[in-house]
Amino acid sequence: MPAPALPTLSVSPGLPRRADLLVVGLAEAGLRGVPDSVEQAYVKRFGVGVAEMATSLGARTAAGSRRTLPPTGDGPQLMVIGLGAGEPGSEDLRQAAGSAVRQAGASAAEGRAIAVVISFGTTSLSELEAVAEGALIGSYRYAPVSGKEPRPLPVESVAVVHAGSTRVAGSADVTAVAPVVARAVVTTREWVNVPPNLLYPESFADEARALVKDAKITIEVLDGPALTKGGYGGILAVGGGSSRPPRLVRLSYRPRGAKQHLALVGKGITFDSGGLNLKPGESMYTMKCDMAGAAAVLAATHAIARLGLAVNVTTYAALAENLPSDTAYRPSDVLTMYGGTTVENGNTDAEGRIVMADALVRAGEDAPDLVVDVATLTGACIVALGDRTAGLMATDDETADRVLDAAEAAGEDFWQLPIPRETRGKLDSKVADLKSTGSDKTGGALVAAAFLREFVPAGIPWAHLDIAGPAYFDGKPYGYVGPGGTGVGVRTLIALARSMTS
Repeated sequence: MPAPALPTLSVSPGLPRRADLLVVGLAEAGLRGVPDSVEQAYVKRFGVGVAEMATSLGARTAAGSRRTLPPTGDGPQLMVIGLGAGEPGSEDLRQAAGSAVRQAGASAAEGRAIAVVISFGTTSLSELEAVAEGALIGSYRYAPVSGKEPRPLPVESVAVVHAGSTRVAGSADVTAVAPVVARAVVTTREWVNVPPNLLYPESFADEARALVKDAKITIEVLDGPALTKGGYGGILAVGGGSSRPPRLVRLSYRPRGAKQHLALVGKGITFDSGGLNLKPGESMYTMKCDMAGAAAVLAATHAIARLGLAVNVTTYAALAENLPSDTAYRPSDVLTMYGGTTVENGNTDAEGRIVMADALVRAGEDAPDLVVDVATLTGACIVALGDRTAGLMATDDETADRVLDAAEAAGEDFWQLPIPRETRGKLDSKVADLKSTGSDKTGGALVAAAFLREFVPAGIPWAHLDIAGPAYFDGKPYGYVGPGGTGVGVRTLIALARSMTS
């Protein structure tokens, strides 16, 4: 399937010649980014400046609020977008830029592509990068499966007004870096949004091949026979109920000069019915999103390579379809995982940790400096943190802080949860080395993390990102987030890799 289109991106010290829509920001301290020429045009045409006009028309500082002001004639349409309470930070600007472009695209006239200019009065490189990323990510929309000719992207170009430096790292320009990051996010979104009859383990592996063909990344895909030969009992068990066999995708990026090694592991359940522990029908409808972790690690690895970051990255995406059938695995089955550990299966709807266990053991064999897994793993994490904040659990606080710092730099919300010492005892089994589910229903996200930790080799720092809440959004659009997949985790992984280059 073709990659999602993005608007072209440019940075200009002043208002560029082509501008169909000019977006400025409204903070508590007042309007930000109004070009002098636009202010003068408003005074000449209406007798009042832009700020007074915006106030009279009810413009508010609330994040994402929008007011469109009347044009001055030859100038662009003017949109005032709320930047939120207090002094706006980089993520506030990212969200505002995304909201502006998303709303501009939704209201664009049919068949007419527009040029959007965003002027938020940015003064730092981090603010510029945030605005550029938010605008590009906010332009994404999923094109429905249809026999009709697809509509062209309504926002054709985005220009960010910024008078300072545009160099992000070394000689890299924000106009080169931001599109790579944004494309990784929207690629993840696109994969999550594709219907499960079109994206299944084999086709998902093919998508990964197509993605990395333009990058210095080697790819290996283990199919059913190769998984059997290798002893990947977890992936084979979960995928055994489907006529579409599972896959394990391995990406390897080895740039010159890299001194650290990051391993990424992603859960790739392309559809989760719950297996023999069948989910209720209403809970099953969105379960095409259960591969969001695999999508995130694959897309992030491609972006890391495209950016040329000097860090070794090895990535595993464990892909399977969890369906009930006469070949499906059962509750109480004992599975022999990759590496030999035996697991008593507690519930076939706790399948993510089973496929992840195989991949984590394999990732440990590569002797990385850090392992990070990403998974839509537990409903318990949603109960604890809601649908906009992801959970983070780790081997130690230092590792957790490392990932949290990357998340903060990327503008993504993660919250550290503990793995209490007593949690491991809930996984004791009388018939195997351990059980996949806990002895009671409390602390489900923590128990799942404790299970995964058993498959990480001792001495290797590890972080687990449970993105079950924010990976898929069904509510009213906000900021750069529209309905469907969100691409959460991608920017954090890229920022983490960037931090490992120094």
